Amino acid sequence: MTLFRNRDDAGRQLARALRPLLLEHPLVLGIPRGGVIVAATVARELGGDLGVVVARKLRAPHQPELAIGAITADGTAWVNEELARAVGADAGYLEQEMQVQAAEARHREEAFDGHRRPSASGRTVVVVDDGLATGATALAAIRAMKAAGARRVILAVPVAPPESLDRMTREADQVICPNIVEDFYAIGQFYVDFHPAGDAEVRRCLEEFEKGTVPG
Repeated sequence: MTLFRNRDDAGRQLARALRPLLLEHPLVLGIPRGGVIVAATVARELGGDLGVVVARKLRAPHQPELAIGAITADGTAWVNEELARAVGADAGYLEQEMQVQAAEARHREEAFDGHRRPSASGRTVVVVDDGLATGATALAAIRAMKAAGARRVILAVPVAPPESLDRMTREADQVICPNIVEDFYAIGQFYVDFHPAGDAEVRRCLEEFEKGTVPG
């Protein structure tokens, strides 16, 4: 099933789903890398500010591809306790993995000029990604924005499976997803163009938004 031509198309569809909320100058934060490209279109369409919120997966012992949670640059974390116990991630392992990934998140935010992100305090924040699989990074990002004093935190993704969205509704003030798909294998299956977005593309996207230019 193909739903989007590319991330810009996904951003336009997501913006249409967000419009009925009548958000006034929201802070739209993309989760790098691909989420920033979607977020830029959303922010442009809704007249909001754009920034990044970096969340890194916490890796399972001996299974680095398996996420047992996620952590943001400020140390805000979410851990799937049941899964962590099942894969043998004890308190010592989790503490070390959190330190490593939080440091990497800080490094990436600096690389993307995350220090220039407008303050979330008292604002409506829309956390955006290019899709939702397990939702670990999105959960950590939501918690980080709440800890930063956001008045309201909305998670907005163009496509997701229902079970992942159920978890999000317990964390975010509101969840917007125009395409809820049962037969979900990977986010890329819903895009014609789902090329790996590199750091340079993310920085260029942020710079173009700041200058008020439209990509392409």
